[in-house]
Amino acid sequence: MDKQQNNQILREGFLVKRGHVVTNWKARWFVLYPDKLVYYKYEGSKKDSCQRGKILLANCVITCPYLEYDNRPLVIKLQTQHAVEHFLEACSREERDEWAADIAAAVQRLKGENSQSAPPEPRQLQLRNVSLNQVVDSMYNVHNGIKLTVHMEQGSSFTNCFSGSAVVDWMVSMQLAMTRMEALTLASALLEEGFVRPVGMKSVEAMRWAGLSEQFLDDSTALYSFAENFKKRGSVRAETTLAAAELRGTVVKRGYLLKQGHKRKNWKVRLFVLRSEPDYLHYYDPTKDDISPAGGFSLRGCLVSGLNDNGVPSGVKGKVQGNLFKIITQEDKHYFIQAPSHQEKTDWIEAIKQCT
Repeated sequence: MDKQQNNQILREGFLVKRGHVVTNWKARWFVLYPDKLVYYKYEGSKKDSCQRGKILLANCVITCPYLEYDNRPLVIKLQTQHAVEHFLEACSREERDEWAADIAAAVQRLKGENSQSAPPEPRQLQLRNVSLNQVVDSMYNVHNGIKLTVHMEQGSSFTNCFSGSAVVDWMVSMQLAMTRMEALTLASALLEEGFVRPVGMKSVEAMRWAGLSEQFLDDSTALYSFAENFKKRGSVRAETTLAAAELRGTVVKRGYLLKQGHKRKNWKVRLFVLRSEPDYLHYYDPTKDDISPAGGFSLRGCLVSGLNDNGVPSGVKGKVQGNLFKIITQEDKHYFIQAPSHQEKTDWIEAIKQCT
């Protein structure tokens, strides 16, 4: 498969991902390519330009539906060839099944291509007996894990990071690898699976442009840090209690949308659920579940309209991705919402109008 084909986007959209170490759930923007699934964080109202991680699809095993989580029936489980498990939650059964089908098709195509390709490079060892989860847990151990330090690179200061050579040294000293080459292979697997990420120009450039076997650098000037999901999270705001009668309506539409807060004006990904009879629009924190809404309002007497994407409309804070629409309730409360695409914006507006 050539480089241009590898960069072809097969599917993209919001999914909620379970963290590897801090096992909380976070909404991420996922992009499916023929050979990998890449995910990004939304910073404010726009997608972060730097990827937060990727899941390599070669020899990946898909379980759909994955029903081991209480109150989360929309989860897909992906197990990579390094036996790392990823859990992704969709906003609806239709979305879940469509994502699973597209990922499965990509995996199947890779199997057909690999059966006709040359043998892998000797450096790409099969880490069948190594648990990457255990390796990264050991790295993060406060007593004998890898030391987090401050590094300078071209006048910039990077905190809580470590060099590529420090990772290799640590793995050899802990007898996780017998040689530096084996340690480099193990470190590369951690990078490929998104447990560690590059920081600073040297490691970022290697990740972006080098071949797969050269992306992790055994170099004292190449800097890396733990992935975002290792960072401690703040306390979660208490849930809002709403009358059970509001939740008895028939679900008309579900989906992930960006909502601007009323006080801080920051943007958050929320799972929106539109119900009819009674006609309500509720939104949920996708890091929790879809049982207790974070908020909601009656659609009776509401006005909904699309907003022009040229410039920043009045009442909207910061630079926005686009596909904006606004809902004004009967109590004159204004909700500003972004859809992932123009088509989804149109679909949501039409669905809400039918319930007002």
